[in-house]
Amino acid sequence: MMHPVLVLCGPTAVGKTELALQVAERFSCEILSVDSMQVYRYMDIGTAKPTTAERSRIPHHLIDIVNPDEHYTLGRFIKDAETAVRIIYSHGKIPLLAGGTGLYFKGFLNGVFSENQTFAVKGEGADKREIDSLRHSLRKKLHEVGRDALHRELAELDPESAARIHPNDTQRLLRGLEIYYLTGITWSKHLTLQENRPSRYRAIKIGLTRPRKSLYERITKRVQHMVAQGLLAEVKNLLAMGYDKKLKSMQSIGYRHMINFIEKTWDWEKALELLARDTRHYAKRQYTWFNSDPEIIWYDVNELDNIFREIDSFLAQKTA
Repeated sequence: MMHPVLVLCGPTAVGKTELALQVAERFSCEILSVDSMQVYRYMDIGTAKPTTAERSRIPHHLIDIVNPDEHYTLGRFIKDAETAVRIIYSHGKIPLLAGGTGLYFKGFLNGVFSENQTFAVKGEGADKREIDSLRHSLRKKLHEVGRDALHRELAELDPESAARIHPNDTQRLLRGLEIYYLTGITWSKHLTLQENRPSRYRAIKIGLTRPRKSLYERITKRVQHMVAQGLLAEVKNLLAMGYDKKLKSMQSIGYRHMINFIEKTWDWEKALELLARDTRHYAKRQYTWFNSDPEIIWYDVNELDNIFREIDSFLAQKTA
C-alpha cells in the first residue's frame, strides 16, 4: 500500500505558509519545507521562514539544517526529505510538502534525470544562476585542459557514465560532470534510481494561485515587512559572522540586494526597487515551472473549502 503525501506548491508570497498550517491542522499532518533557502540557519527574514509561533502550531522539517556556507544539493535534499517523511509516518501523521522550489518537488516525487532528458532549471532563480556559472566553468575547463582530462575526471567521479561516454562526445561528457556537481549524485545513480525505485508515495498536488495584481501587491508588502523586521541587519550579521558575499546562499534574492546597498553599488531606494522587481520575476518563473506539471490541481489560495474537499476525496480513495 502506497503512503499518501500532500503537496502545496506555488509562487513566493502567494500565501502558502498560512494555508499549509490550516491544512496540516485539518488533516493531521506535519509540514516538510520544500524550499532551497529555508534550509539555511541564520537566514530567517530574507527567506520568509515560518515564525516560531507558526512552527509551534505544527512540527516543521528541513528548516535550519545547514549553515550558509554549506553546499546543499538536490541529492542531499532528496535524502533528507526521505528521512523526514519516514519520521512523520512514524508519528502517525501525513507528510505535507509545502514550498516553492519546483526542482526539489520534482526530484523527490518524480526523479530528475532520464537518459534522453535535457537538464535545465528554468523555474529556479538561484539554481539557474548556479547552472549557468557551472556550465561556463566546465566549457572553459574543456578549452583549457581538453576533453581527455575531463573524461578522466568523470571516470573518477562516475565510472559507469564514463564507461558509456566516449571522450569525443563532449556534450554528454559535460552533462555528466554537470549533473554530479549540481546534485551530488552521479548520472548513473540517477538513472538507476529512476529505473529501480518503485513508487512509494501516492501524492495529491495542490497548486496555489491568486490574481497577479494581488500577488504583486503582496510581494511589495513582503519587501516592506522584511525591511521593517530587520533584513539589512540580518545580512550585516551574516557578513560579520564571516559568511562570504559570494556564497550561493548570500547571492539569493534579498541578500544580494542588501549587499549591493552595503557596498554602495545601489542606494536604498534602488535596492528595494530591484528586490521587489526580482521577486516578481522569480514568481513568474515559479509559475512557469509548476504550470509544466499536469498533475497539479490549481486553486485560488482563498478557496479553502474546495481545497479541503479535494484533499478529503484524495484521502478517501482506497489503494492496493
